[in-house]
Amino acid sequence: MNSGQFWKERFVSYSKEMQKYLRYIFNGHLVFVMVIAFGGAAYYYSNWVKTLHSDFPAVPIMAVILALLVTRSPIHTFLREADTVFILPVETQLKPYFTRSILLSWFLQSYMLLLVLAALMPMYAKVTGSGMNDFVTVLIVLLLLKIINLNTHWYVLKYQEVSTSRIDLLLRFAINVVLLYVVLDKASIWVSVLILCILLGLFAYYRGATRQKALQWERLVALESKRLQAFYRLANLFTDVPSLGSKVARRKWLDFLLSFIPYKQSSTYMYLYGRTFLRANDYAGLLVRLTLIGSVILAVLSNQWAYLFVVVLFLFITAIQLLPVWKVHEWKIWVSLYPLPANMREAAVIRWISYFLSLEVVIFVVVLLCKGEWMSAGLALIVGILFIVGFKSYAVKKIRTF
Repeated sequence: MNSGQFWKERFVSYSKEMQKYLRYIFNGHLVFVMVIAFGGAAYYYSNWVKTLHSDFPAVPIMAVILALLVTRSPIHTFLREADTVFILPVETQLKPYFTRSILLSWFLQSYMLLLVLAALMPMYAKVTGSGMNDFVTVLIVLLLLKIINLNTHWYVLKYQEVSTSRIDLLLRFAINVVLLYVVLDKASIWVSVLILCILLGLFAYYRGATRQKALQWERLVALESKRLQAFYRLANLFTDVPSLGSKVARRKWLDFLLSFIPYKQSSTYMYLYGRTFLRANDYAGLLVRLTLIGSVILAVLSNQWAYLFVVVLFLFITAIQLLPVWKVHEWKIWVSLYPLPANMREAAVIRWISYFLSLEVVIFVVVLLCKGEWMSAGLALIVGILFIVGFKSYAVKKIRTF
């Protein structure tokens, strides 16, 4: 078996699949909004950097952020479920295949490291007075750490116990944080070399301990599927993705939220989509994550216009990512058999989204009130209500074009 050619075929197939959806994503309205958000964030960040003094803890902050990116080292294997049956017998011939996967993962993640480092450098330079030479030095260290972490993670994936992966993650994160702190703080080079040797020793240990272990194919396939599903969820905001899957959890403790829905025929869709929102991880988890991120950003900012921009931005992102719930039951014939008008289903979806957006607005307002920003909280409440009212008409048009 030519594993190199096999990897190339999988990579080309994966690239074509990505390109098929990327053309919809980059033509979408979400990208336009994110560009505006990025521009606003960059402007606010540059002004914030100008206010920093030499006592600001830029080094530990950078060490933690960069260590998180270095430690988290997913590997794009392009494996599929059928491989656990048809490719498993030739596992010993696939070393070049997985080597290419590690190198590709290193290249993609190194690009992300470069972007984050470039974003953090103004803060670092303002506090420490560092220049381009320090940027290059830190970048080289990051690239070296990333390839070591990727290879270490690869050998850890051979362990069947999930606890081993967690312990390894914590160990590597601690080592990466200390090493990056020493490098950023411009301490002794010998200390950096010593810590690097510890990381290499951890890599050598896992490599030797797993020499006789077989690959955990089910785990590799599950991780690859998880990454692909994350991309499909993003693409689903702009076009239909037939292969998109969804995880469902019972969440019995949330049943009380549905107890307020009257037991009558006109509430059929309200109950159906209420259950859908609460049980599907794609929507419940998304709402929680976006609300938490928005709340943290509001807690950090100190400008009234920035508050309002963040509120509108996160309401918009949440709304357009909740709208695809309309298509969840599209191919279930029994939903079409309900003796109910179609506009009742439409109204139920929009009403639930409005409820969730209202909850998000309330949380944002509470965050501002806790900061003592009474005027901003009142304006955020008004802007949030206006957004929800305006979004309802937009949602009707969007749903009818799905």
